[in-house]
Amino acid sequence: MSKERARRRAAREAERARAIRLNEERQARRSRRRARVARLAPRPVRFARQRGLLARRRRGRNAAAVVAFLIVQVVVWLLWTSPPLSFAVFVLSLLLAPVAVTLAFDRRT
Repeated sequence: MSKERARRRAAREAERARAIRLNEERQARRSRRRARVARLAPRPVRFARQRGLLARRRRGRNAAAVVAFLIVQVVVWLLWTSPPLSFAVFVLSLLLAPVAVTLAFDRRT
């Protein structure tokens, strides 16, 4: 009777060892596949938003500049009915916007 139990226990242990080996092989294949996909797939670009008082002020100034630009465009398009003149003002304001922002918000002078 004990030989029979020993034989069944050995069979169970062999089956368990085989299952463990198959599981490890499956895990290894999965990790190799993931590594291969990670090498081939492009990594997403993450933009970190800057924090702090200076960044908040800069965002506020940029928002004010954009709002002012939009207000100028709306007023020009509503007042003048000539599309070429409105387009010329649009291009001119695009060119002069950096100058206006520098004059309005530059603290070096």
